[in-house]
Amino acid sequence: MQWDLGLQGLAVLAAMSLGFGAVAGLIVGKGVAYRVVATAITTVACFVVGLVTSEVLFGWATEEELQPSVDGLSRDDVLLVSLLTTAVVVLVMRYRARRAGDEETHGDRRAGHGNGEAADAPSEGRR
Repeated sequence: MQWDLGLQGLAVLAAMSLGFGAVAGLIVGKGVAYRVVATAITTVACFVVGLVTSEVLFGWATEEELQPSVDGLSRDDVLLVSLLTTAVVVLVMRYRARRAGDEETHGDRRAGHGNGEAADAPSEGRR
């Protein structure tokens, strides 16, 4: 396989990946550390998926067949898969944050400590 992605194409891909990462960091919410993690994960995921899309899936196409192309980067296709990748990362991270929040909120009730009784005190039905 021959890679035809030039430095300008890599720079455009990196800039698009950073942009999608920043958007994901803003959408995810929660705390600053969680936003930074979301930004990093999305940036790396968009870069890798964009590279695979441009060089593996559409690497066979010529420049005339793929428009617009920036130094070997099929920009429209990379934008589309980056949008989908960002949506998936944001949905998964929001789901995990919600699950973690539910476990913190309801964790005491699941263990039997949320009803106001001591955990090892016998209930009235078990005498």
